[in-house]
Amino acid sequence: MDQKEFYQELTAKFSALIQENALLNERIEVRGRILEPGEAIGTPQRKDFPLLKGKEKLMEAVFRGAKGQAFTDMPENFAGTLREIAGRPLKTNYDRAVLISSINAVCNYLKVSQNNIHCKNEEPEECAAALALSIKEEFGSPKIAFVGYQPAMIQELAGQFEMRVVDLDEDNIGEVKYGVRIEDGRADIAGLLDWSDLVLATGSSVINGTIVNFLPEKTGKPAIFYGTTVAGTAALMGLRKFCYKGL
Repeated sequence: MDQKEFYQELTAKFSALIQENALLNERIEVRGRILEPGEAIGTPQRKDFPLLKGKEKLMEAVFRGAKGQAFTDMPENFAGTLREIAGRPLKTNYDRAVLISSINAVCNYLKVSQNNIHCKNEEPEECAAALALSIKEEFGSPKIAFVGYQPAMIQELAGQFEMRVVDLDEDNIGEVKYGVRIEDGRADIAGLLDWSDLVLATGSSVINGTIVNFLPEKTGKPAIFYGTTVAGTAALMGLRKFCYKGL
């Protein structure tokens, strides 16, 4: 499945969902706002989360009181009906963030997805510990291809598994973080995927379109997408998601 096919299928399933629930033709406003770092993630002791460094912003859509979030590097406010959002062309990360945050809000409202809101304070550390335990119980000692920079998870997993990490942030690439050198996620990652037994990829990959590179049908490896951004997408597309402490 290529990128175009992935988003066509996702928007088709979203359209079907809102139509089945008599929401497609209603003039319902869906509004988003850009959360400040402290509002989005609280005040954790660890200060190298991308949110706190200003590398990413968290957009939030609200639909009938239910919230949906999406990490993006192109944050803007938006408003529109569900029909309009489902039919928006997806040309930029902003367009995809509008769609994904809206999907998350609607899936949250309809109880289709769980753990839709980012955890705060020291909860990311608890999430990382739970992830490590879950991997051990299911996969034993896999070689992990870790996509994205989530410091709590990287530190926890690096102490227990053989892993390689790729990221798109130039400030991270080439640096050694928690004993692991951060590789360039823009380079050819075929070798990384071949090397690995398990792929752990940020759910934010659904915003920049790289999610299709990590689908099990493409890599032949099990994949777990972590975080809240992918909540609704995972529910609609049958992807595996890990988010232990989100609301």
